[in-house]
Amino acid sequence: MSVLVVGMSHQSAPVALLERLSMDDEKRNATCQALVETGALSEAMIISTCNRLEVYAVTNSFHTGVQDVVKTLARLSSEDEAKLRGFLYVRYADAAAEHLMAVAAGLDSMVVGEQQIIGQVRTAYQMASEIGTAGQRIHALAQAALHAGKRVHAETEIDSAGASMVSFAFDQALTAMGRENLEGSTALVLGAGAMSSLAATHAGRLGVEKLIIANRTRERAERLASHAIEAGVAAEVVDFAERAEALKEVDIAISATGADTFTIRPDDLPANHPLMLVDLSLPRDIDDAVAQVPGADLVNIERLSKSLQAADTEVAAGTNPHLEARAIVDEELAAYASAERVRDVVPAVSALRRRAADLVECEVGRLSHKRPELTEEQIADVAQALKRVADKILHEPTVRAKKLAADSGTLNNETALQELFGLQLESTGVSVPADKLPKVAPRER
Repeated sequence: MSVLVVGMSHQSAPVALLERLSMDDEKRNATCQALVETGALSEAMIISTCNRLEVYAVTNSFHTGVQDVVKTLARLSSEDEAKLRGFLYVRYADAAAEHLMAVAAGLDSMVVGEQQIIGQVRTAYQMASEIGTAGQRIHALAQAALHAGKRVHAETEIDSAGASMVSFAFDQALTAMGRENLEGSTALVLGAGAMSSLAATHAGRLGVEKLIIANRTRERAERLASHAIEAGVAAEVVDFAERAEALKEVDIAISATGADTFTIRPDDLPANHPLMLVDLSLPRDIDDAVAQVPGADLVNIERLSKSLQAADTEVAAGTNPHLEARAIVDEELAAYASAERVRDVVPAVSALRRRAADLVECEVGRLSHKRPELTEEQIADVAQALKRVADKILHEPTVRAKKLAADSGTLNNETALQELFGLQLESTGVSVPADKLPKVAPRER
């Protein structure tokens, strides 16, 4: 049993496909539960963000496990399975663990070093735990990845090297507006979740004069407005249905609701009014067609992705913070892999000791039957002597087996015990594109 990840991100798939695969909490929970009901998968956790969709699962069959995940994603997105495989990547065992650690550290993000992803990994883990699809393997991996992410942000300058998605979006918007800050401006923020809160905070740091906040649940919008006021930024709340009217008063509008329908359409825009629109949601909140309205400009996830891919930044080239972060991930991966191999060896060692105890008990029974003249005390002495012999014989190989498992960078539980107890060898750490994997014949149900 090993951890498998099948996923896609901004690096492997177009934004439109990521949008079709994007999951809200309800769909994510339902998908996790459906995955663990398949024959090859026993645990499941899904990370779904604006930049990635990744399924982490524990499988007893690598190829069948991949097939089960791919079929589920194909059904979800209504995409042809063969076409979908071309955008997916697959990681297995140690390679899956390394990938999640890099993700949690922000090393696989559109903006290297961004901090939002570690919270998104934590949320995915908590949700899987709450619905019971995260077991021992995913618990260990998620906790190790979160620990690695925390260390990277605490021990390196990766945060300053890579801004968050929100700050990068504002940078792009300000460039398009020909401004250095938002002083004297009014901003409309749609939504009151994590991304909207970050947007409101960042707008305040850029000197925005006033915030107008709208959310379907007005209470949450009022809470966000009160936080802005406490920070010294003027803020007011309008009903979500009045958002189009509010556009007449603002210089910039930021939407991060994750709604099923567009929050801003071309017809909502006031005529002859310069307006910068920032869409931080996936699926998209703002209709792309707004960019065709005179005076309007749009920054969204797709545009941000293209800007980042075009930018040959120092971090992407491998500056010290990036290399330091990678070193931490490597160190945490080694510790995680070692602990997992030792964990895997323990059941085999325990089974071997139980077998030895059963043999001792059997031989003592035979002796008692064969030599009825022996007293209970004599039989007990023989049993104790045999137990000590068995323990001493097994002590050295079991200690060596655990040490071999812990120290080896390539050996797992089967290979750690192979030479001592004749078990079979299996490799670990697979990383391949999904479309390169062979198809597996459907299982009989």
